[in-house]
Amino acid sequence: MMNVTIIAVGKIREKYMTDAVNEYKKRLSRFAKVDIIEIPDERIPDNASDKEKTAVLGKEGAAILAKIPAGAYTAAMCIEGKLISSRDLADMIADASMTHGKAVFIIGGSLGLSDEVKKRADARLSFGRITLPHQLMRVILSEQIYRAFKINNNESYHK
Repeated sequence: MMNVTIIAVGKIREKYMTDAVNEYKKRLSRFAKVDIIEIPDERIPDNASDKEKTAVLGKEGAAILAKIPAGAYTAAMCIEGKLISSRDLADMIADASMTHGKAVFIIGGSLGLSDEVKKRADARLSFGRITLPHQLMRVILSEQIYRAFKINNNESYHK
């Protein structure tokens, strides 16, 4: 059984979003062992300078890098990443399952991801050029991972 880990900066504050993530995690348990690791988001000073923003990204990035399991295929979710379809994600997960046995998806905080995290990633992925709140992104990513496993198992899922 494949291991899937979602590393996300920040906590989900709304119960309905937590419920949605937990529902997809439960559905995914048929296909994969799923772990969600929350990295505390660093406080961003009001009117933060570029130097302060870089420092925040660096701290969050170091915490993310420390949580990536050895040997895992790693995908960073970032707006400048490669635009992919659900089928593309399914293919990527199938490949990662065969070659690595585990996949890690990383969602940054309000400032995004540090350059170090992006460089460490095997892939940079985007679900569109819009900016989504990182809490909502966790729900969307969970659903898309579930959809990918349904596709890979030739099971129907609404289109």
